[in-house]
Amino acid sequence: MPLHLYDTYTRSLREFEPLHPPAVGLYACGLTVYDYAHIGNLRTYIFEDVLRRTLEYNGYQVTHVQNITDVGHLVSDADTGEDKMEKGSRRAGKSAWEIAALYTAAFKENLDQLNILEPHIWCKATEHVAEQIALIQCIEAAGYTYRTADGLYFDTSLLPDYGHMARLDVEGLEAGARVEMGEKRHPTDFALWKFSPPDRQRQMEWESPWGVGFPGWHIECSAMAIEYLGPFFDIHCGGEDHISVHHPNEIAQTQACHGTRLANFWLHGYFLQLSGEKMAKSAGEFLRLQTILDRGYDPLVYRIYCLGAHYRSKMNFSWEGMDAAATALNRLRSAVYEWGKPGLADVAYVDRFREAINDDLNAPKALALAWEVAKGDLPPPVKKGTVLELDKVLGLDLGTWTPETVVVPEEVKALVRAREAARAEKRWQDADRLREEIATAGFQVRDTAGGPELTPV
Repeated sequence: MPLHLYDTYTRSLREFEPLHPPAVGLYACGLTVYDYAHIGNLRTYIFEDVLRRTLEYNGYQVTHVQNITDVGHLVSDADTGEDKMEKGSRRAGKSAWEIAALYTAAFKENLDQLNILEPHIWCKATEHVAEQIALIQCIEAAGYTYRTADGLYFDTSLLPDYGHMARLDVEGLEAGARVEMGEKRHPTDFALWKFSPPDRQRQMEWESPWGVGFPGWHIECSAMAIEYLGPFFDIHCGGEDHISVHHPNEIAQTQACHGTRLANFWLHGYFLQLSGEKMAKSAGEFLRLQTILDRGYDPLVYRIYCLGAHYRSKMNFSWEGMDAAATALNRLRSAVYEWGKPGLADVAYVDRFREAINDDLNAPKALALAWEVAKGDLPPPVKKGTVLELDKVLGLDLGTWTPETVVVPEEVKALVRAREAARAEKRWQDADRLREEIATAGFQVRDTAGGPELTPV
């Protein structure tokens, strides 16, 4: 049951074979930390976590690298507007360095809440400026750059296959260019190094061979990926919005300097939609994970919600869907807990699971198998062993969950005893009154064959 992954670069489902088995290099585009992550961002990181867990489940030794973009990401992908960090600094009334630290910490907390495995290597753009300058110098020496009044640019016309990943119609873009290009030679050209504005000092700027300024957004990922994984590694991931600009530019930079397309496989997670529209911070309205927590959901409810759709399909978010996911997670947790000690996993189910998850990370089918086990007639220890085996990839942390311990006040216990006495003596009105008093005290009483059970309301 070999692992097959959909490679955006070739637009095909390919059998995954590591370049240097059993090692696998995995690079994931991280957050631009000018604001909190929204749940659409987090859906992408859940997909990447399933990918890493699947690779490790197949016995590969993964080195997972993820960047933090804390400088250089302009408001527009067309190299116009201001740096998102500078804009976020002004909005928050804090320095760019302070907001980078604030939102990076919040982002890492979100990943932990969603049981997303931490990358082996975190790399910040501001801590790798020297590597970015060195890569730009390599590109310049190869003859792919030109200088304008506001920066050093990459000449995409010198790469015959530029934009192959996005299947860009470069000639059509040239003919129909309506954007303000300034001194750019072609619409697809992009900044490698931007010069600081002459009329003001930026918070984040560095000396370079071309003058004081800051790196372009695209050079960051190329430089850091090469630094930790080399100029050609196994898998590069990101969101579907990276297909048209960011990732083609990463590839172009690496082609110019090293003659490779940077990664053997390119995988992209698709958008989470709210009311049919892409969720984006630039629109000013987005949902954070904290929004979900404030409404009383366990964060792993959002994880199981995302597992219900394939990573290459757009997913619509709804609170009704979250309610259904909460019910599903609670039932699965309760079942796993009630099965007691785990036994050996059922080999047939494990094989079917591996077949599903190795089919381009088919998480919905893998999750359905967990439910099939739960509802089937296997002995409880085998059920538990099997579901926990599947959870190594699903990441729902089912093996550690325990029911919440409820402390019942003595006065409520006294009401329950009084109600039991009333029921025994067939004083039904008194029993109903006592049930209402118990409810007023914050508990719901349920009559079972083993006696009354209390749950908080």
